[in-house]
Amino acid sequence: MKLELTRRGSYAIRAAVSLARIDDGTLTSSARIAAAMGIPPRFLPQVMGDLVRAGIVEGVVGRSGGYRLSRPPEAISLLEVIEASEGDARRRTCVLKGVECGAQLTGCEVHGVFAAAQAALLLELDSTTLQGVLDHGADVVDMPRPGPA
Repeated sequence: MKLELTRRGSYAIRAAVSLARIDDGTLTSSARIAAAMGIPPRFLPQVMGDLVRAGIVEGVVGRSGGYRLSRPPEAISLLEVIEASEGDARRRTCVLKGVECGAQLTGCEVHGVFAAAQAALLLELDSTTLQGVLDHGADVVDMPRPGPA
C-alpha cells in the first residue's frame, strides 16, 4: 500500500515548513523558499497561491514582497497544508470495488478497518503542527524528493 503526496502537496509542506523556520514576521522571497527546499521556482507561485487562498500564508506583491505565515507555526496543521494543495484528504472510494462507498455496496467486508485507519491518519495529520515538524521531524521534511505528480 502506498501513501504518497503529489508533488504539489510535497512542495506545499516544504514551503510551509520553510516559512515556519523563519517565523519572525519577515517576508521571504519565493526564490529563497525554492532554493532552501528544492522546489522548482517556476512551480512555487502555484503552490504559494494555494497556501494564500487557504489562509495559511500571506503574500505581499512587489519588489520587496514575499511570503510569511498568517498564523504561528503551532497553529497550522499538516492536514491544513495538505488539503490546501490537494483538496479534501478523505477517501470516498471503496478499496475493494473501486466505486463510491455505499453507492453500490451492501456491505464491504473491510470498510470499517479502512475507515478507522483513515480516521487515525487524518487525526495524526491534524494534530501535527508545523512547529511539531520543526521540533521532531525536520530531517524528513528536508528530503527534496517529491512523490508522483
